[in-house]
Amino acid sequence: MNHRPLSRRQIRAVTFLAAGGVVLGGYALQGQLRAAASEALLAQHYEYAFSELATAVDELDTTLQKSLYATSTSLFSTLCSQVFQEALSAQTALGALPYGNIELEQTAAFLAKTGDYALSLSRSGESELTEEQRESFTALSERASALSAALDSLQSDLYAGTATLENLEAVEERLSRAVEDGGDVLAGSSYQDIEEGCSDLPTLIYDGPFSDHLVNASPKCLEGLTEVTRDEARAKAAAFFDLSPTLFTPAAESSGALPTYGFSAVADGGELWVEVTKTGGQVLQVLNSRSVGPAQLSHEEGVAKAVALLERLGIPGMEATYSMEQGGRLTVNFAYTQDGVRCYPDLIKVTIALDNGAVVGYEAHNYLMNHTARTLTAPAVSAETAQGKVGGELTILSHRLALTPTAGKGEVLCHEFQCEDAEGRHCLIYVNAQTGEQEQILLLLEDESGTLVQ
Repeated sequence: MNHRPLSRRQIRAVTFLAAGGVVLGGYALQGQLRAAASEALLAQHYEYAFSELATAVDELDTTLQKSLYATSTSLFSTLCSQVFQEALSAQTALGALPYGNIELEQTAAFLAKTGDYALSLSRSGESELTEEQRESFTALSERASALSAALDSLQSDLYAGTATLENLEAVEERLSRAVEDGGDVLAGSSYQDIEEGCSDLPTLIYDGPFSDHLVNASPKCLEGLTEVTRDEARAKAAAFFDLSPTLFTPAAESSGALPTYGFSAVADGGELWVEVTKTGGQVLQVLNSRSVGPAQLSHEEGVAKAVALLERLGIPGMEATYSMEQGGRLTVNFAYTQDGVRCYPDLIKVTIALDNGAVVGYEAHNYLMNHTARTLTAPAVSAETAQGKVGGELTILSHRLALTPTAGKGEVLCHEFQCEDAEGRHCLIYVNAQTGEQEQILLLLEDESGTLVQ
């Protein structure tokens, strides 16, 4: 068979195609190399984070053991602060692992509770642990030792190459599969031993947000009240707006410390959402989704509308404290006052639309959880003595007694001093009325929209 010679154009085309294939192959190879390099870099990042976690937990274990033997107030406080910092470092390292806070949920909870518990003890000023605190600290120390050993063992396996940390895609796939199957989300095989060491945490009762007594907290304001039916709750929701109950459709129910019935309705140009407690039939939360037009009411008129609402609901003794206007909506914070003492734990928020004065928001969770008739003790420290704890660079504008909430949902009677600095900025200084020490400092951020407390 005769072969015709290729023309120059054909030779040029074949050459270009071959070169293109080489170039594309080169690009593909470069892409693979970049992907491999990126994957290797990510693996190194995870291994570094795991190493940081192991180191922090090892230091936490050591400091917890030292704390058990400390008898000096200053040394014990220093060690407790150190425990908090090491627990925080461990939490940071854990968060750098792929889905670490989900995969190692119990471990994360242990670190958070341990750090906060130690921080609370460091602030107590006690030189010696009570028997209950010693038992809790001992249990935490034992958990830290077990966790440290499990981390060290896994780290040795990582160095030996007999174990690997899953990458992000592998974790996502396993979590997604667990959700689809409807089963529990279990930690990866590399993490199983670590989680098992933190599965049974000791009970911690202290003045802090992770205290176990908060899990079983019940709403003080609803004590002794009876359960209401769904229809009775719907009538309460309708009465809040002075509307017919037939407008409200039952929606989702909630459980927890404040079980509620939920209702929705279309009225006032938007969709209303109302939650009513199953115990006592008290309105817990109200939301109105409607758009708010240009303001027709002044700030003072909006506050008056909020005050009128609480009076209509029959909630006595509430004083407007601070307010903030945003997007034509005015949110007013109210606190309960008993015998001249402002009780900040008993808070209600009311939001008024300044275009027509209608209620577009209401939230009474803190009030329902905390409000009760209190027996208020007389201050052991006078206002004059407490005033000495206010910095000399501040000018005191006003004084009153106030109950302030603590991190563990407790209450402290304080002298509240509203002050102004040389720049005209305002703040609140709280001095403990029993110990005479500063308890808390809040900054008042004020502008034309209102006052924000930080």
